[in-house]
Amino acid sequence: MFRSNTSAVAEGAVLLLSFLVVGVVLYVSVFGVFSDSYLRVGMLLAGGLLVILTAAKRSENPFDRALLALTAVALGLSVYQYFRAAEEIETGLYFLNSTDIWMGLLGLVAVIELTRRSVGLVMAMVAAIVLVYGTFGNFAPGFLRHAGVSLEELMTVLWFSFDGVFGRPMATVVSTILIFIVFGALLELLAIDVVLVRLALAATGRMRSGPAAAATVASGLFGTVSGSAVANVVGTGVITIPLIKKRGFPPRFAAAVEAAASSGGQITPPIMGAVAFIMAEVTNVPYLTICAAAAIPALLYYGGLFVAISSAARNMDLTEEAKPKVKFTWRELVQMLVFVISLAGIVVTMVGGASPAYAGFIGVALAAVLGFAIRPDLLLNVQAWLQFVRSAGLISAQLVVIVGAVGIVIGVLNLTGVGLRFASLLSTLAEDQLILSLILMAFACLLLGMGMPTVPAYLIIVLVMGPSLQKLGVPIVHTHMFVLYFGVLSAITPPVALAAFAAAPIAGASPMGSALEASRLALPGFVIPFAFIYKPALLLGTGYPVLQSGEAILFVLLATILISRACYPRRGQAYLVPVSLALAVGLIFFGTIVSWVCAALALGLMFLERAQISPRTKVS
Repeated sequence: MFRSNTSAVAEGAVLLLSFLVVGVVLYVSVFGVFSDSYLRVGMLLAGGLLVILTAAKRSENPFDRALLALTAVALGLSVYQYFRAAEEIETGLYFLNSTDIWMGLLGLVAVIELTRRSVGLVMAMVAAIVLVYGTFGNFAPGFLRHAGVSLEELMTVLWFSFDGVFGRPMATVVSTILIFIVFGALLELLAIDVVLVRLALAATGRMRSGPAAAATVASGLFGTVSGSAVANVVGTGVITIPLIKKRGFPPRFAAAVEAAASSGGQITPPIMGAVAFIMAEVTNVPYLTICAAAAIPALLYYGGLFVAISSAARNMDLTEEAKPKVKFTWRELVQMLVFVISLAGIVVTMVGGASPAYAGFIGVALAAVLGFAIRPDLLLNVQAWLQFVRSAGLISAQLVVIVGAVGIVIGVLNLTGVGLRFASLLSTLAEDQLILSLILMAFACLLLGMGMPTVPAYLIIVLVMGPSLQKLGVPIVHTHMFVLYFGVLSAITPPVALAAFAAAPIAGASPMGSALEASRLALPGFVIPFAFIYKPALLLGTGYPVLQSGEAILFVLLATILISRACYPRRGQAYLVPVSLALAVGLIFFGTIVSWVCAALALGLMFLERAQISPRTKVS
């Protein structure tokens, strides 16, 4: 009896906090930030308590529940101590006493524990190690050693200022990003994700790769607003992966397709899993310029996936099924229109000069009005509404907590200057050789991004690695896009491939095997970032002539096709793999004359390969 009463109280508190978080997000998106301190710190408190209560509902372990209670007390005390001096902190005239220092330290420990609860051990360990480094880094060896930071200075920066936990990333998330979390949850409430999968099946039904191609389309469409590759895998994968397996694709291939396609949603405009708005904020480059720059590489990424999937399907004994006759009801057709109109509303509002948060609110309003007009039954479905509020509230809470941990990392890196020293070390190792710098940068980005969601991965990586590329003369948008791509691709790169690991259980496949297969499928995605450094006109809107951009698009498109085909060569044509890869290198990394020669040879190779296909293969 006591246990059930406790669960009921916890559930009620979760709903109350979720309603509070969603309500604040909607208010801020329309009326703006009412107070920097109260918004940032208050959202961390509400989000942290929401994470704690959600974990407490699931936990049966008394020791775990005790740890959750201690975390709640630590967070509450540290936030109370912040609010006591909020006005002085905003003016920069507050000096810490010993109580402040210990309360700040409790707050940081609580944030790290909440991060572990939200996204696992990797991100929490990164924040904890960086915090320890900030405290004891003066004893570190070599270039890692810093001059030493007092505990008072460390707490001032990390907790009692707008440079650490409550810094710029937190401000961007609570004032701009969270409305798009609400938008994604609303689309799920309206079952638009299911309709998008059916649309993708209808569009790709005549292809031999059928459901695998459909998963690519559906995951790309929904992934741009979901904000998380793992959430996208879980959301659309439960529908697409069984269909892919039913066609005859191996389980690991089915998991790999869903993981690679879901990850690509984070680099697809107009929302890019909310990274587009953070990138615009960090770079001071207009949001629409970011979208224009991201458009062609995203299309090339998905084009490469399509070619790789089709090439793999040629060599598999797939089940021949009647082409699916997907019929849509008028309601489903209008649901698709709701999705399109909502995204268009966001873009048009941004073009009109409104803030990203207000544009997100317009998207939410359009989706709600149009969606409930065709699904009036949902207005009275209390369970569906409660699920929507829980989902939006919890995902928002987790993101706020994670960004708090990112603030710890950013604060320490800025305070110690280790990020700039790391950039200098990379430049020294590469000896000003751009290609070597890029390769080292790519490996470092994959390493730093492993186990992290897109937003914190991007923020941490660009702070540590960005200065290295800019020192070599790479434009700022190209630098940030390069970092973003490898941060996103870390979700499918072993050994910590979160998206692939999420897809593997759904497919009944090996997690590591799925990750390796996903990396193979998405191999062009690992090359495209190098392409827009060496062919900078590939990023539209960055100041290059249209003719030069068209030339760059042609070269990289041919290279993408060659690499994708080389990953899954036709039976008996493995000897063409090194030729294809060599031509791809020539198309991307060399000058205009060499690239045009390679383009002609690539087209000739494709024509020759097509001519050798037997009539039977053509039919299949």
